[in-house]
Amino acid sequence: MFEWLAENWWALWLTIFLVFAVVEMLTLDLFFIMLGGGALAGLISAFAGADLWLQIVVFSVVSLLMIGFVRPVALKHLRSSPADQRSNVERLIGESALVVEPVSATGGRVKIGGDVWSARTETGELAPGQHAVVRAIDGATAVVVPEPDPAAQ
Repeated sequence: MFEWLAENWWALWLTIFLVFAVVEMLTLDLFFIMLGGGALAGLISAFAGADLWLQIVVFSVVSLLMIGFVRPVALKHLRSSPADQRSNVERLIGESALVVEPVSATGGRVKIGGDVWSARTETGELAPGQHAVVRAIDGATAVVVPEPDPAAQ
């Protein structure tokens, strides 16, 4: 078995790539996929007939370059997606909320869409029936501010 592996390092690089791809699917951090890109570069160098030490150098250099240059650009593009492409709680930011229970700096409840959320505000207190705007989501708590008065604009 070890003799076969010594002659076929490409199988190890392919396995490493697949492991990094699975870990990336679980974390969605765009870190392990960059290491996977390095593993693919190691795989290509193995097919090209490079020695093991050179394959490891290629893996390391490509991984570091991808982490240093590709990942920041990819993260920037992911975070600057249009509002209609936002997902999960990011989509709630800027949405209108109806105060269900009094909301203060320590807590309260608001209805966002069809769901009731725990909420807090950083400015004063909001009474039930008052409308607010979601400014942020902190864990499972919506941070809200009073909705601007349309007559004042």
